[in-house]
Amino acid sequence: MNVIDLTPLDLALAAVLVLALAAASAWLRLGLGRQLVVSGIRTTVQLLLVGLLLKVVFDADRLLWVALMAGVMLAVAGREVMRRQQRRFAGPWGYALGTVSMFISAFSVTVLALVAVVGTRPWWEPQYAIPLLGMMLGNTMNGVALALDRLTAAAWERRDVIEARLALGETPARATAGMRRDAVRVGLTPIINAMAAAGIISLPGMMTGQILAGAPPWTAVKYQVLIMFMIAGGTGFATLAAVALGARRLFDARERLRLERLHAA
Repeated sequence: MNVIDLTPLDLALAAVLVLALAAASAWLRLGLGRQLVVSGIRTTVQLLLVGLLLKVVFDADRLLWVALMAGVMLAVAGREVMRRQQRRFAGPWGYALGTVSMFISAFSVTVLALVAVVGTRPWWEPQYAIPLLGMMLGNTMNGVALALDRLTAAAWERRDVIEARLALGETPARATAGMRRDAVRVGLTPIINAMAAAGIISLPGMMTGQILAGAPPWTAVKYQVLIMFMIAGGTGFATLAAVALGARRLFDARERLRLERLHAA
């Protein structure tokens, strides 16, 4: 494959765009300049470290190394889900809801794709397993975070309505049915929009990367379709699980609303 390498100067020129945006933010008093610069630095450092780590994992070609890296990715994704909620569950539940949902969904869908669709040998081949899992976790994380944020915010804002419906004899599931549906819709909206726009408005990331690396366009298209369907399924099932678990956590064993379990971020 004919891959054009990028020099540090090329990356520095691209970084000027972020610095210019940060300057515009400061001039307009948006309060985002520092966040833009810090995020840019984090992106550079994190990707450089991941590049070095991936080289070690690819060279070692051992299941243990792949599992360790997958575990770290899941742990960080769970932390990001928790941080993106304005009102999150207190204690271990604040971290466990998103992490468990992503583990069940993202890992199972990734293993299914590796074993039944791609057919790598061994099935945990790092070149395929880590990128696929990374894309699954990244997109699933967004869906779960958005859904849980909507669920907890709605429960807090409509607590009087929920308690009134409980007083009238409704079950917690029935009293929160509308909020749960709205939360799932919010969580699935990004991937639905991405699938609707793929190929017409935008060329998705994996397809673009493969084409830039010299892969035939038709091969890149097939892999991108696979990824989009995996992300849709993984995000959907993870969102459903997270919302179901989160809605149950809003009530105690006696079916009383317990919003003191929610802490403001």
